[in-house]
Amino acid sequence: MKVKVLGILGGSGLYEASFFDKVSEKIVKTPFGEPSDRLQIGEVDELRVAFIPRHGRKHTIPANLINHKANIHALKREGVSHILASSSAGSLKKNIKPGEFVVPDDFLGFWNIPTLRQDVHHATPVLDAGLRRVLKTTAAKAGASVHDGGTYIQTSGPRLETRAEIRFFKDYGDVLGMTMASEATLACEVDIGYASLCTVDNYCNGITSEVLTYEEIVRRQKENAGRLGRAMRAAVEMLA
Repeated sequence: MKVKVLGILGGSGLYEASFFDKVSEKIVKTPFGEPSDRLQIGEVDELRVAFIPRHGRKHTIPANLINHKANIHALKREGVSHILASSSAGSLKKNIKPGEFVVPDDFLGFWNIPTLRQDVHHATPVLDAGLRRVLKTTAAKAGASVHDGGTYIQTSGPRLETRAEIRFFKDYGDVLGMTMASEATLACEVDIGYASLCTVDNYCNGITSEVLTYEEIVRRQKENAGRLGRAMRAAVEMLA
């Protein structure tokens, strides 16, 4: 797998490109508006890396207001050929526990999936197998219990899902989030390889008898942040 320029889309808990050298920042404007934040651009060995924290580096952008089209367009303009993403997710299965990681191999996006295209063009969505192997390997080395494969279901946010919604979704997916399907679809449209490392930060509403709160999700995100950062850094080094 030849990576020309590597893009990284950081999710909850991954806001700074602290894992590569010679970091510079670049303000980018696109035909679709501004990306979530300034591009942070640097190098690992001789590999050029461009990083965007999708929620902004202070986590001020909720999932429903992320400008996915601007983020992907900005990375494409930088020459990015492959994207590693991190995503916070809730578990739809009792055997996928909070604190564990999942590297999805498929996704469902029922609504509000953006497109960069204005012509008749039907891209076939796919998650990059080579990038998935890298993320699985580095997450395990970082000390995480990793599930290889699984279906990611995307909802709109910013609210959490009802118990009735989760009863429906759990028959079709393994983890649930608010961002990955949009990013993966757009990346496929512009021929960028894409894969995501999902941190499981909660059971979805109703999977267990415990009451789901946003505060508990944030607490778990912070617990997972260290292993996530180590796994992503190691993934960049493997691709360099």
